[in-house]
Parts: sequence; structure tokens; C-alpha cells
Amino acid sequence: MPTSAALDVVAKNLNLKFFEVPTGWKFFGNLMDAGLCSICGEESFGTGSDHIREKDGIWAVLAWLSILAFKNKENLNGDKLVTVEDIVRQHWAIYGRHYYTRYDYENVDAGAAKDLMAYLVKLQSSLDEINSIVKGARSDVSNVVNADEFEYKDPVDGSVSKHQGIRFLFEDGSRLVFRLSGTGSEGATIRLYIEQYEKDSSKTGRDSQEALAPLVEVALKLSKMLEFTGRSAPTVIT
Repeated sequence: MPTSAALDVVAKNLNLKFFEVPTGWKFFGNLMDAGLCSICGEESFGTGSDHIREKDGIWAVLAWLSILAFKNKENLNGDKLVTVEDIVRQHWAIYGRHYYTRYDYENVDAGAAKDLMAYLVKLQSSLDEINSIVKGARSDVSNVVNADEFEYKDPVDGSVSKHQGIRFLFEDGSRLVFRLSGTGSEGATIRLYIEQYEKDSSKTGRDSQEALAPLVEVALKLSKMLEFTGRSAPTVIT
């Protein structure tokens, strides 16, 4: 679920069945064992296929080489081969670009982290209040049209996984996702996923952090990150 929604856009456009699962490779495994899924990927760039029940970096490299070979099959004697960058830019031209980043706030006080998440869950009950905060932070950011806490029912065994991430879904296809990762002796980690969708082909070549800046500002204001955690900046940005 926290992975970029670029895959969703492609799958819908090509009328392919796809599954949005919680974080954890076991969810992919269930689908693959049932013959429902043959390719999978996660937001930390782990990808794989149904030959193994784990991420496979070698497979990912071979997959890209296969794509490059296919794109260049009529051009092997040409002056310029099609590159990975060419393919990515072609993708943006057809499907738009999903600017994406993740902010990790590590070793946050566990109580403060839980309070922040509880505040966000309570806030989700009023879209009017959410959009008032959004527009107060940035008038150029789209309205939130749906806010929920992600829950997954496994189509294979019927098991239900609750509290898998707090989501704010915007009218233009952008998203904010907040996840709490661990509450060990050294505190908790808050993961904030920020995704700005851009369909305008004249704006798909921007620097990622520049394109994401308005949504980042909204996310920090919406969550009261500084107020709850005392953190003015994330520990890690990916």
C-alpha cells in the first residue's frame, strides 16, 4: 500500500488485475501460492516474481535487461539505443509521473508517536476540517477526497489485517500515508510517505523535492509533526 500508486494507474489502464497489500512479503506469498499474482514489488525497491517467495535483485536486473532488449530489438544497428531514461520518460508521457518520497522519523518517543497517530485517526472524521488545514497551509494543493486507515482482507485465507497505515487521498491522485513502525525500547519510527501525481507533461521533468515541497508542507502541518515529536526534520529522507 505505501508503494507509489504508479502501478495502480498502469494496471487500471491496461485492465490488469492488481492487489494493494499491507507491508510484508507474506501477503505476496499468499497471492502467488494461489496463482493470483506473478509479479510484485514494495516501496523499498524490492521486486520479484512467483519463482520465489522473497525479493530477488538479480531477477529485477534481468527484468530491466529484458525490457531494454525488447525496446531495442528493431534498433540494434541504430546510432542511439533506447535507454532506461527514455523508457521512464515515455511512461510519464502516457501515465503521468508520481513524485514520491519517504520521511522517516526514527527513535521518536513511543507515547508521542501513538498520540500523533491517534490524532490523525480522529481528524479523518471531518473532511471539512482536513481541507481547512490543507488550504491554510498551501492553497495550491488539491482537496482531500478520502481519508481512512488501511485495512486488508486476504482474498486467499480471509484473514483481516487492520491499522496498516493512515491515508489521505487527494482529488488529483496525490497521497499522504502515515505508518508507525515498531515501538521498541529505543522508541518508535514514524514513516511518512508523500506522493504527488502530475499529469501535465510539461511538469513531469521537475526535481522531485521541488515538486513535492507543497505536499510536504501540508503533511507536516496536518500531522502536527513538530508539536507531537519535537522533530523539525526527519532522520532519513528516501
